[in-house]
Amino acid sequence: MDYRKIIPNLCTSMNLVFGMCSIMATFAGDFVWGSIFILLALVADGLDGRTARFFGVASEMGKEMDSLCDLGSFGVAPAILAWAFVLKDYGFLGMAVVIFFACCGMWRLARFNVNADVVHGYFMGLAIPAGGNIVAMTTLLFVQMGVDPHIFGPAYPLLMAIVAYLMVSHVHYPNFKGDGGEPVYMATKVFALVLFAAILYAGMDALLPALAAAVFVTYAASGIVNSTIALTAKRG
Repeated sequence: MDYRKIIPNLCTSMNLVFGMCSIMATFAGDFVWGSIFILLALVADGLDGRTARFFGVASEMGKEMDSLCDLGSFGVAPAILAWAFVLKDYGFLGMAVVIFFACCGMWRLARFNVNADVVHGYFMGLAIPAGGNIVAMTTLLFVQMGVDPHIFGPAYPLLMAIVAYLMVSHVHYPNFKGDGGEPVYMATKVFALVLFAAILYAGMDALLPALAAAVFVTYAASGIVNSTIALTAKRG
């Protein structure tokens, strides 16, 4: 048995294991671990591709496994977490948003696989691990700070729907691989810095969850700003 193939596949499997642990923790009413397990799934997701390339054993089967695990850990698990945490209280709207989020995650992964050889230098749409962790880390932040998300009213399901839409949008997000992506404008960097600092300030009573939430929320919002600036520059 070739251990070089086992290690990447084990990392991929751990992605789904953590996703399942998140769902079970959510069913048990433990929203803290329901959120943390989704972040741990991200760590496992980041390791599988790197270990496969390191050992030279990247394969089409591994890519398919990765996508299936991503859908479970970053599409279904965060949707269930959000449903149990707050969206169940919004009736049909909450149901629609939960289903919409999972379906957008599926669409995002399928489109990424199809366009893998076409799109270079950026991600078209928000990557599903980032989308799932926006839901997970904001949930963790609210729980740790004792914030009742109901105070936001319909804004909560609306913002989650926006995150879902970003995954299937044509907004360009940097992939940080240095392979010729679109430039990140100075205005975007300033915006990102201000937003990041604002989230940390607002969540200073739960600094680590605030830091994690700030990373993912800032990344998502900055992509919108940068793509808008790029589009305006091209038209000008």
